Amino acid sequence: MNSYSSKLVENAVNELSRLPGIGKKTALRLALHLLKKEEPFAEALGNAIIRMRKEIMFCRECFNISDAELCEICSNPKRNKEIICVVEDIRDVMAIENTGQYNGVYHILGGIISPMDGIGPNDLNIAALVTRVGKGGVHEVIMALPTTIEGDTTNFYLYKQLKNQEVEITTIARGIAIGDELEYADEVTLGRSILNRTKYEDGLEN
Repeated sequence: MNSYSSKLVENAVNELSRLPGIGKKTALRLALHLLKKEEPFAEALGNAIIRMRKEIMFCRECFNISDAELCEICSNPKRNKEIICVVEDIRDVMAIENTGQYNGVYHILGGIISPMDGIGPNDLNIAALVTRVGKGGVHEVIMALPTTIEGDTTNFYLYKQLKNQEVEITTIARGIAIGDELEYADEVTLGRSILNRTKYEDGLEN
């Protein structure tokens, strides 16, 4: 059991240790580091976190994090609005953007179908995707979900929802190992998997 000479430090350590990947030792190290810094540094850090939490918005088009109603990607006239890449969460958008191999727009589901975790289609942004495609102007939907059982289940559900629309449905190439999350794939592999995407129908059994 840790013994702190200050309740204020103890409270800071307890809060920091609630962050993912931060244990009590790391939290203590961070707290003591903040104590060594000038007061404006800690204030700037605290204000940045508070402003982010209070003022962050989610794009009304793709559900990406944004400072305005439309995110920088959706509002960029240079992006190809005819191609939508469907991903699990915001981290996948960042991973794909880092490849520099994609110039379309995105649609963030906010998760994947996982009955074991109590997550069904209605818990995700699937209806919004169907509506978005149904408005027209979309020629291709790329399904870039994790190569897991849950990811494949979600892919198939999306395919059934979109197959009667006038849109080509593709999936990223299997350059990413089965069970991998997109955010952990290296940029070259992920970039190639997008460029070498295939029609989803071709992967279905007859």
